Amino acid sequence: MKPRQQRMLAVGLTLAGLAVAAALAFRAVGDNMMFFVEISDVVAGNYPENRNFRIGGLVVNDSVKRELDSLEINFRVTDTRCELPVAYSGVLPDLFREGQGVVAHGRLGGDGIFKAEKIMAKHDEEYMAPEVAEQLAKHAADKMEAVASLSPEECRQS
Repeated sequence: MKPRQQRMLAVGLTLAGLAVAAALAFRAVGDNMMFFVEISDVVAGNYPENRNFRIGGLVVNDSVKRELDSLEINFRVTDTRCELPVAYSGVLPDLFREGQGVVAHGRLGGDGIFKAEKIMAKHDEEYMAPEVAEQLAKHAADKMEAVASLSPEECRQS
């Protein structure tokens, strides 16, 4: 093989290797991407079914139910328009409480309950996750326009 052909082969193999490495990197990033889905969208059925995603909102007052002698906890999260039941097994953050903002990572079960793998609560009175704050502001504005609140059936239809 001539030196010129060797250089062309080396350049071609290098470019092919870079293309394969880039394709693998993009696939890994895509598989690990976590989507934030509004509670209203989850209730309406618009969520990624075969992967984990995030939901966020306010913990509904008087909705937290703890199992005795267990780390199991059930509660409801709202975006001020719709509510979604959440089940979690584990230690909750210290700042978790009713009426406060929360973000949950997990997936929706076949029974309509969001199975959370991780719960995050805001870390002070001033901070709220940007996605949650934007979602709550949007739904609060929508609620001001609507005279009556939506029933669960109406929430599913919208």
